[in-house]
Amino acid sequence: MAIITLTTDLGHRDFYQAALKGAILTQLPEARIIDISHQISSYNIPQAAFILKNSYKFFPQNAVHIVGVDTNYEQVPRYLLVANKGHYFIGADNGIFSLLFDEKPEQIIQLNIKPNPEFGHFPLLDVFVKAACHVASGKNIAEIGTLTDEFLHSSLMQPVVDANIIRGGVIYIDSFQNVLTNITRELFEKTAANRPFDIYFRRNESISKISTHYNDVPQGEKLALFSITNYLEIAINKGNAAGLLGLGPGDMVRIEFK
Repeated sequence: MAIITLTTDLGHRDFYQAALKGAILTQLPEARIIDISHQISSYNIPQAAFILKNSYKFFPQNAVHIVGVDTNYEQVPRYLLVANKGHYFIGADNGIFSLLFDEKPEQIIQLNIKPNPEFGHFPLLDVFVKAACHVASGKNIAEIGTLTDEFLHSSLMQPVVDANIIRGGVIYIDSFQNVLTNITRELFEKTAANRPFDIYFRRNESISKISTHYNDVPQGEKLALFSITNYLEIAINKGNAAGLLGLGPGDMVRIEFK
């Protein structure tokens, strides 16, 4: 089964998403196209990385993941095919691959597919589709690029840590208005070393315990927990945490250990 997933900022209003799917099916009619999200904020690389990182692992091996966010990031952009843990990722070398993986990926190939001038401003319809269909059809990935060790690194999702403080930030607001930070469970537990703590954020609000479930606190009360993403989440039981607590992407979240 040829599975190709799509993570883009194309939205649902225009024809771009339909054109992308049509281009894939023209080249590979048997492809099974899965939408991960087309609602990424325009050019928002950290948001795209967060959504794809927390979803691709649930797909079967050999799935091909197209990342169509900020693809024209430079006058002469560079496009990569990355293989890691049985999955393939196609996107622009704009920093997203360093945010997708916690370790260096197993294989990185710089694509040498020559773009069609007709689609020069829309590489998704041309370079990305050709590469995805080539991989999904089981062909040798070395035929469409050159092996490399280089890709752009981004530190946008990395918290700052010292002995007694973790300084992180909000990276995503989900559809329930829960607030996801860039602080992982592993980082928290390693730094905490079983010490008491306070989690501080805007409006001088704080939380001093980690919950297991949303209903660990009364309805309408705030809480912190580690969600299925393994990142620290700030929420309100059956409430709008982002709106009521005044939190949005980029806002600081600080944990102080006593």
